[in-house]
Amino acid sequence: MPPKKVTKAAKPAAPKTKAPAKVAAAAPKKSASVASRAKAKVPEAKPVAGSKRKAVDEEVEAPKRASKRAKPAEKIEAPEPKKAAATKVTKPAAKKPAAKKPAAKEPAPKKITPIPVPTKAAPKKASPKKAAPAAKPAAKAPAKKATPPAEAAPPKTNGVKRKADASVDVPPAAKNAKAGNTTTLNGETKEKTAKARAAAEAKAKKDAEKAKKAAETKAKKAAARPKKVVAPKPPRPVRVLPTINTPPTTKLDIYVFGEGSAGELGLGIGKDPSGKSVVDVKRPRLNHNLLADKVGVVQIAVGGMHCVALTADNKILTWGVNDQGALGRPTDAGPMKDMAASDEDSDDEGDAADDLNASEATPAEVDTANFAEGTKFASVYASDNASFAITTTGLVYGWGTFRGNEGVLGFRFDEPKGENQANSPILISELKDIVEMACGTNHVLALTNKGKVFTWGAGEQNQLARRVMARSLKNGLVPREFGLGRKKIVKIGAGDYHSFVIDDKGIKYGWGLNTFGQTGVGKKSDTDDIVMQPTPVDVLKGYEIKQIFGGAHHTIACTKDNKVIIWGRCDGHQMGVETEDIPKNIAFMDADGKPRFVEKPLELEMQGACVATAGDTCVVIDTDGVAWSWGFSEAYQTGQGQGDDVEEATEIDNTAVRGKKLVFAGLGGQFGLVAGEPSVENGAENGA
Repeated sequence: MPPKKVTKAAKPAAPKTKAPAKVAAAAPKKSASVASRAKAKVPEAKPVAGSKRKAVDEEVEAPKRASKRAKPAEKIEAPEPKKAAATKVTKPAAKKPAAKKPAAKEPAPKKITPIPVPTKAAPKKASPKKAAPAAKPAAKAPAKKATPPAEAAPPKTNGVKRKADASVDVPPAAKNAKAGNTTTLNGETKEKTAKARAAAEAKAKKDAEKAKKAAETKAKKAAARPKKVVAPKPPRPVRVLPTINTPPTTKLDIYVFGEGSAGELGLGIGKDPSGKSVVDVKRPRLNHNLLADKVGVVQIAVGGMHCVALTADNKILTWGVNDQGALGRPTDAGPMKDMAASDEDSDDEGDAADDLNASEATPAEVDTANFAEGTKFASVYASDNASFAITTTGLVYGWGTFRGNEGVLGFRFDEPKGENQANSPILISELKDIVEMACGTNHVLALTNKGKVFTWGAGEQNQLARRVMARSLKNGLVPREFGLGRKKIVKIGAGDYHSFVIDDKGIKYGWGLNTFGQTGVGKKSDTDDIVMQPTPVDVLKGYEIKQIFGGAHHTIACTKDNKVIIWGRCDGHQMGVETEDIPKNIAFMDADGKPRFVEKPLELEMQGACVATAGDTCVVIDTDGVAWSWGFSEAYQTGQGQGDDVEEATEIDNTAVRGKKLVFAGLGGQFGLVAGEPSVENGAENGA
């Protein structure tokens, strides 16, 4: 009978009594180390049957193939559903394969698990459904298509080869099968695996129930335990700062004069109690909104167009222009009063056709929302558009804004975008232990109790004593200590655009704008207009300064022995003396032979207790409590009742201040004021 065609693998010739040889099937890809170990265990020449065949076919084919060398099949159809690869059929092993039963008595060979043999080439993936193409026929007989057994997939071997069993009817044991795998070769293994799995599941369930029961027990015990009541921690004691500043206690009456068209005189709107206009007050008048016995102002500061006052009961009052937050409180349009120049009741002082804002023109308290509880104030200060207050512990609050050459600069460097002013007081965190401040037009100096000086604001004229680049002018809004080395400063002062400090050895330093020699530092040329860093003022040697203030282009000072000295520009009657009386040996002369500015201090013939200046106007309070003024007076800011310049120092005299003991003077852009101790007559007399 001709041999039948086998599609999976060609069978090598073998004796009839021997079991059919096993064909090595393709194995899953293994690492080189595993393959080498497998090769050592399994003889290469041992043939392996490729598929299940009937016993009759084996008996017919065996005699014809006994003496012939088996030809390898070109392709073997792998029974594995996942991977298949062609294998090489080798010669029959020389050793006699063991067999438990003769092949003739077997009703049919059971499934033979192919033994994986390492191959050099990586096996190709084969579809479990589609069989590999049929190999070329080894004989002329028509080939029969072998039906793959139901259990085609071999058990997983975990990369370890098992030895071939000589018996064809006993499957190899799945020694290396994974735990829990029930896809085994006999029912017994399946049963054991199922039992093991069931036991594991039962154990896991038991453990879960045990853990759940333990958690419930723990929760019950926790709920049964009384909760611990944790006592609240006592609040951390607030650090109490030492008192380093003492506020003045003397209550003052305030006398105002000058132009009040923006409410900067604080007289309110309409007319005062005596029926006089509150605008263009030519001579000093008692401010009925700031009476000593009712309000009790103890200290006052004058800005460009606003004022700040500290009262005996720790209130800060402001009035004047609030366009850029200088008042530190909200103001509205308020009731507006039309001040007609044709008013029949107007006096010789005249009235201006202006509208006054009542909420600005009347003194009122600043917004206190940002003040720390228990804050007490010692002094107040004002620049053109900003205001400041020092506490008794040396902290500083401020509000308003600074202006530069190009307009509004801002108040703080870290202000939110779009905000350029502080409308209510805020704490300036960089400043501590401050005992004194000095304000120019748009810059500020602050002195600490340890003799250090901080500056901030606009710095285009180098009045901050530190370089501020044009592209980063807002950096000047951060208060910073400037370089004075180890010098201990005891006194500070400021002009509109220049500054001064005095150390504990009596040396005076000046810097900033010096167009007319107002710093006291000698000019080297006509174009030498700015002193870049604090420079000793040699012309002030021998003077013990207790007060020093600067105007636009001049400076006035008062010494401890009550001398009044002045220097700087003099062509606008800033010196307090007639122009022809200025000594030529201390003056810089212009092309016409007239004094342009005074290079060395000029001593005035008076004993001064307090000095003040702004713009090109000056006021001095002498040791007798009498006020003297001179300079620019177009808006009646000299208090002399005239709109022309006052060329030399002249006593301010009218019924309001006559016989009063004045102790303070201050000047703004177009107005001024003096303050004195109260007297009994002030209740009925408000000034002429």
